Amino acid sequence: MTDGAGDPAVPVEDLLRALTPQVLGAVVRRYGHFDAAEDAVQEALLAAAGQWPGQGRPRNPRGWLIRVASRRLVDQLRADEARRRRESRGHSLTPRDAFTVPPPGEDRGPAEDDTLKLLFLCCRAELSPPARIALTLRAVGGLTTAEIARALLVPEATVAQRISRAKRHIRASGAPFALPPDSERARRLADVLQVLYLIFNEGYTATSGPDLTRVELSAEAIRLTRAVHALLPQDGEVAGLLALLLLTDARRGARTGADGSLVPLADQDRARWDRAAIAEGVALISEALTHTRLGPYQLRAAIAAVHDEAPSARETDWAEILALYELLIRLVPGPVELLNHAVAVAMVHGPERALALLAVLGEDDRLAGHHRLYAVRAHLLERAGDPVGARAAYAEAAARTLSVPERRYLQLRAARLG
Repeated sequence: MTDGAGDPAVPVEDLLRALTPQVLGAVVRRYGHFDAAEDAVQEALLAAAGQWPGQGRPRNPRGWLIRVASRRLVDQLRADEARRRRESRGHSLTPRDAFTVPPPGEDRGPAEDDTLKLLFLCCRAELSPPARIALTLRAVGGLTTAEIARALLVPEATVAQRISRAKRHIRASGAPFALPPDSERARRLADVLQVLYLIFNEGYTATSGPDLTRVELSAEAIRLTRAVHALLPQDGEVAGLLALLLLTDARRGARTGADGSLVPLADQDRARWDRAAIAEGVALISEALTHTRLGPYQLRAAIAAVHDEAPSARETDWAEILALYELLIRLVPGPVELLNHAVAVAMVHGPERALALLAVLGEDDRLAGHHRLYAVRAHLLERAGDPVGARAAYAEAAARTLSVPERRYLQLRAARLG
């Protein structure tokens, strides 16, 4: 995987994000102290962002960042050592000469890519999903705390607290900076892919706020998933996730009108879909389905491919989509998968059968209060010829969503039935 260090056409911001895991990995390998090393690397990235555009890039950007981050880390470790010395006379301390900064010529070897190690470290199952997302975006994605806060629409202090807690947990756990053993790798990789999928979904359909999408989040999820695929090209689920993200993101340009209003899939102008992304996604999922063991992300990608390859909404092969969902809910009988399966049932067998499925789903605490359950019910009631029930369900869905474009769309659907 190249980092673009030798290409002056690569924007500084893109270069820094590509180099972040390499630099952080090099510093952590030398000194340990993941939490302090990550802070030092962030300072180095900020220094580069401020200096390079005006002064020009160094000949070895990666080495420059490692040296600057190392100096910041060494300074912090020495300050901590001095404080501990003052607080505890005679306490055994790490020798000062252990904290040395690599000389300018030392970092000439090939760059080691630590993306996977960092992702496994940041995506530990013991961390909450918000903490995993924030730490991954910062430590692996190279985003600043302020950038993450803007992307997630939460206060910067909240993001800082999530990152700080996550790093404290990693430090307390004594987790090694290494790939997990083979016996754990599949399970831990599933955690990594879930975090990348969560980042993408938050970018593709924001859970709150005035905009339907947060492009920087979905783009970062695709970039990081590409990096994982480059490192694990034979893994079918990694390929499946990358295909899914590409096939889904290909529709982004048609999802909103000129005024920012939501345009549902059936009404989108398919000429505005990204055909290059669709072709890449279809090729990825076709290869994975042919040569690797079937998994949930591959099935989701296959469903997305059926949608994307249909010439029109009317020509969508819903029977094939339903068959794929039948396979998916056997592997992952989660509430979202079951809700999407009900939609496919409605398209093949009619809304009445799907409404019976929704009645059962409404008793699932994981989905009972979610606006999507009410939105799907409203759509099915409308198709079943019950405008009064549909109007009430659309209004309930609108009241439960925090997304302004989704609320306006649902309110409009309710008004049209009134």
